[in-house]
This record gives sequence, C-alpha cells and structure tokens, in this order.
Amino acid sequence: MPQLLDKTIEILSVKHLRGPNMWTYHPVIEVWIDIGDLEDYPSNLIPGFYDRLVKCLPSLQEHRCSYGETGGFLKRVEEGTWPAHILEHLTLELQNLAGIPGGFGKARDGDRRSVYKVIVSAINEEVTLTALKFARDLYLCIAQDVEDPTIKLKNVIEDLRNLSDDLCLGPSTACIVNAAEERSIPAIRLSSGNLVQLGYGAKQRRIWTAETDRTSAIAETISRDKDLTKSLLTSAGVPIPEGRIVSSPDDAWEAAQEIGLPVAVKPIDGNHGRGVFINLHTQEEIEAAYAVAINEGSEVLVERHILGDEHRLLVVGDKVVAAAKGEAVWVNGDGKHSVLDLIELQINSDPRRGKTEECPLNPVRIDSAVELDLARQDLTAASIPTQDQKVLIQRNGNVAFDVTDLVHPDVAEQVALAARVVGLEIAGVDLVAEDISRPLKEQKAAIVEVNAGPGLLMHLKPASGKPQPVGKAITNHLFPPGADFRIPVVGISGSYGKTSVAEMVAHFLRLTNLYVGLSCSKGLFFGHRAIQRNNAANWENARRTLLNRAVEASVIENNNLSMLVEGLAYDRCQVGVVLNIDPTGVFPKYAIYDQDQLFSIVRTQVDVVLPTGYAVLNADDSLVAQMAELSDGEVIFFSQNNDSPIVKTHLKNGGRAVVLDKETIVLKSNNKEQKIIPAPQSNSHNSDLSWSQLNLAASIAVAWALDIPFNVIQAGTETFVSDANPHLEV
Repeated sequence: MPQLLDKTIEILSVKHLRGPNMWTYHPVIEVWIDIGDLEDYPSNLIPGFYDRLVKCLPSLQEHRCSYGETGGFLKRVEEGTWPAHILEHLTLELQNLAGIPGGFGKARDGDRRSVYKVIVSAINEEVTLTALKFARDLYLCIAQDVEDPTIKLKNVIEDLRNLSDDLCLGPSTACIVNAAEERSIPAIRLSSGNLVQLGYGAKQRRIWTAETDRTSAIAETISRDKDLTKSLLTSAGVPIPEGRIVSSPDDAWEAAQEIGLPVAVKPIDGNHGRGVFINLHTQEEIEAAYAVAINEGSEVLVERHILGDEHRLLVVGDKVVAAAKGEAVWVNGDGKHSVLDLIELQINSDPRRGKTEECPLNPVRIDSAVELDLARQDLTAASIPTQDQKVLIQRNGNVAFDVTDLVHPDVAEQVALAARVVGLEIAGVDLVAEDISRPLKEQKAAIVEVNAGPGLLMHLKPASGKPQPVGKAITNHLFPPGADFRIPVVGISGSYGKTSVAEMVAHFLRLTNLYVGLSCSKGLFFGHRAIQRNNAANWENARRTLLNRAVEASVIENNNLSMLVEGLAYDRCQVGVVLNIDPTGVFPKYAIYDQDQLFSIVRTQVDVVLPTGYAVLNADDSLVAQMAELSDGEVIFFSQNNDSPIVKTHLKNGGRAVVLDKETIVLKSNNKEQKIIPAPQSNSHNSDLSWSQLNLAASIAVAWALDIPFNVIQAGTETFVSDANPHLEV
C-alpha cells in the first residue's frame, strides 16, 4: 500500500515492572509507542491486511480478546482496530510460537494523539522487548505488503528461540519453577543461569537445575568418581559390573581378559557418555577405546559388558519418579547414499532431534564410538550400504523413551538405595538391563553410574511415552504439601506516614524474637543493625530482605512512585497496609494525572494480600476504604472516628477494627471492645519526631493481624523509639 510505505512506529519509552503492578500480578514491560500517521489507518482501512495477517499467523484464531471467545481478536481486526492493539497480540503470539511462556497483554491510549501504551507479560525483559520490536516489523510488513511476511516470521521465531535459550531458564529448572508457582511458592532467579530461590527469607530453598542447597559437595564428588561410586555400591549390596581402573592400553587388555569378554571401556570421571565404549571383543578395539577414553577423563575404567539397554531413572527423595530407556539407532541402505548421508536423511531429519534443550534427541554425529561400530560391520562413514542393508549406528541412542510405568519394584528399591549410598536426595541413576520390568539380579543387570544434578528433559519431553511430572515431584520434596513455605511479609503503602508504621511494625516483630528485615525510607535494616542509611523504600532493597536467609519476617515500605515504575518486590504478603491516598500526589511525567489513576497504583498492595492474610486499611480515607472489597484476605480497619459508619458496619459483620479515641486505642471485634491501650503523646518520644497516633493505631492493627500477643503489643507501644541515628551502625 504506497501511502503506508513511509509510516513507522516509534518506541518512546520502556518500563520493566518486575513484580505485581497496576496491570497484573506478574512482571510485564510497559512500552509507550507513537504510531504517527498510522492513527488514521485502523486495520479495516488497510486493503488485504486481515487476509495477510491470518495467512501469516493462523494461530491468532486462538486469541479471544474482548469478545471472550475463540477468534475474538481477529474479529476486532476485521472490524477495525489500531496498531497498538495488534502489536500486543503479535508480541504474545511470537513469544508463544518461540516456546516462551506468557499470556497477559493490554493496549491502552496514551496521553495524546497517536501515543499508546502496550503492556505484555515479560518472563525476561530483553526477550519480550525483542519480541515486541519483531512484532512491530511484522505488522509493518503485513500492512505495507512489500514482502512475504511468512519468510520474516520464520526468521523471527528462530531468533527469538535462540535469544530465549541464552537468557531464559533451561527446561529442567523451568519445570521446577513452574511447579512451585502452581503451588504459589514464589521464585526468584539469582543469576543469569539456572540458580533459583524458591520461597522467601528463612523459609527459602535453592535449586540449580536438579541440584538443591542440600546437595552435598561430598556426594557430588563421589558421583563423579565412578570407581569410588562402585566401591560404595558394592558394600551396600547394589549390583554393579565387575571391573577396575587401568593404566595403559596393555593393562586395559589384561583387565578385559581377567573380567571376561566382552567389556566396556570408559573414562572414570567423564560425563554425557563421552568416551564410553561398550561390547568390545578384541584387543584392537579395547586399545583404541582406551586412547579415546583417556582424553575424556583422568583415568580409564574397564568393566564387564552388560547385555541390555541403557536406562536412566530419576530418584527424588528416596523414590523413583521417572524412568527413560535408550534404544539402538540404525539406518537402512538404499545402494545410493553413504552412511553419513543416510544419517542425515533417516536420523537427523527427525524433528525430535536438535541441538536445543527443547529437543529430546540429539543429532547423531560420527564420533569414535560410531566409527568403531561401523568398522565392526566393515563400513566407514563414506561407505554406501546395499539396498535394505541395516547398519547399526549407535548401540544406545539417546535415553529418551519413557518406561516409568514398567519399572519393577525391586529395580526401584535398588536404584533408590544407590542414590542414598552416594548421598544424593536427587539423582539420575544409570543402569543397563534387558528388561526394566524384571529384578536386576535375575537378568544380571547392574547399576553403572549415579549422577548429581541430572537433566530432566528426557522425562519432560520423551521421544515416546508420556511426560512425567518431575518438576512437581521435586517441588513437593523441597516443600512437602502442607508445609509452611512463607515468612510473614508486611507491605506498607500510602502517601505519608509509611516509615513510622514500618518502624513500629518491625519493632513489634522483633519483640517476638524474630529476625526482621526492614526496608524503608530511613534505610535497610536486618535485625537491629542498619545496613545502609539512605532511602531504601524501593524494589531492590525490598528484594534484599527476601533474599536474606536469616530473615524470619520482612517489613517493606512501598512508595507510590516505586510501585508505579518497578512494581512490588514480592508476589503476595501476609499483611498489606494502605494508610492514605493524597489526590494531589500525581505523577505527570508518567501520565498519572488524577486520583483514579493513583487508586489503580496503590490498590496493588491490597491485590496481593494472601487469602489467609489481612488488609489493614484507613476507614477515614474514602479511597482507601473502597479497597476492602479487593482483598482476598480479611480486613482490619483503623480509624480515629468512633462514629465511622464504615467501621460500624464492618464490626457488625464480624470484622475487626482499631479505633483511636482521645486517650486510648481500642481493639474491637464483633462490635465489642476487646483490648484497650493508652495512647501515648507524641512528646513522650523523640522530640524531633513527627509522630502520629493514627499511625500507631495502624501499626497495632498490623500486629493484631500477625497474631502478636497483646502484652507484646502493649510493651512495644511503650518502648518504641524511632531509629534516628544519623550514622551507620557497625
């Protein structure tokens, strides 16, 4: 369309909201774009746009959009919608096609003509922003109709997949994180790799792929030493293949004769099957295998060859939860193509094979083990097998064929014992057996290796058979169902008074002998110690309280600007406090101009209250009081108005409230006075502290919500002194 050739879409700004925010519970990017003159070209005014879009991305049919039904988005395109809305859906679909989780999206008007906000789920900021830029290019390609968008789409998906492989969690770690999030266990990525924290503070556990913070360094070292592993397994009566370490090719042949042919030759501390040779019968084969194996490890092991297929069994917490089998790989000759060509045509063309972690089978390459098997068949990679000649390429192909349901109880018992002997709570145990459904002893099968940090992909995406819920099994092992995996988190928001309340709540909690992390505008505190003395009421410092393994309770001050531009540092909280909303405290720089927009920001604090938690709200602020209906948990109001109709109704309905009288603070429940605390005067504390009795009422309401004993609350009220020291404690 000629009049669109000079049109473009400009990205004005990008915000990464790293936690719950005014849009959703999950991290998003909020991108401001300017569509320029495209404002005059909704989709129904661009000839052929709908047809080209559907042809390029037929999967958009699944997007329901505002109609709430399949095909809803495409219906909007057909009726006419603007580029920002289309960009939102294209970004989500490109991520989906590239295997990147996501699903939340919104497009909203900006604060002037042609300017819009596009908000999209962002599991990784760079990946999602790249997807949005690709979506922009694809939209312009379809709108301008100057090149085939399907070619561009193919390249875009490949680039996104590669970027995701580099920046996102690997599938093994991701499956554990996903299983944890299904149980509302929070996850924090601690590095650019696969190190992840599950849970907060003192209740946290850490994983690194399938290793945990309780994976012993001793056990891991043992697992890497095949000879030591065999020695320990033998002492426990676990069946292993006979064998010994050898020092030279001649010694390898001598050991083979002692053990009895055929034998296997492998590096003692190798991994991923490199340098492993099986079913060796001759001195020439054994000496050649030794030469390769010694380059893959520090020493070489010769052991009895075991008949059967290789199997990998996953042990989690003394229980076998998944099993996979390896199978031999063959090609059929056609009298025309070489062995190398047949491998590419008949094996590597399988869509299940690939170099990425998403592929359950690896491509087959001609290595020393393949060359040895070909030589036994009087062939080389360049040989051309005759018509219908079967050629063995790998004796044990990728271990990726699920056999979990076939595992014999005796096999499971022996495998779990092997993991215990080595000392691993999560282990990948390799064994060779002809039939996994029979006991090991009766078929002379044996366990050949015990691995720490096993990969999970073979169980998540097997080449055949059903996927196994190994992520769920590991999560349930780390956090048994019914276990408490959360520390108390108190989030405090409002336009003013937050710091006083945060300090007071932390004081109450310390009096219960909990180690408290406090992030507020006065600084960052762990226990009674100040870590820094500048403003710490932001996402980064709040997150630090949740990362600290000593912290047993976290108190976090959230200012409105931080909530707007960063989001919250936690997924849910036990107590969410909203003190007030100043309707004049707007943020024109971020297009926040009125109290309704402020409400949308601050309500996030109430949105994240746990069903078992409490929202502590100011009944005297009409905007704040409206948030009561948003809380998944219970509500405790605080007020300085004895006649507050909101409080009266709340108490009548069985709720709780803290009411400030002239000289007392009264804790009320079920319309009855439960406890009374004398209200201290502000001059009874630091003379330079602007201290509000209403803030004290809010703090007492939080302590009540946390089930802190009344005598402790009373003592805390009498002993609280604001931290006002200007220097850093050491």
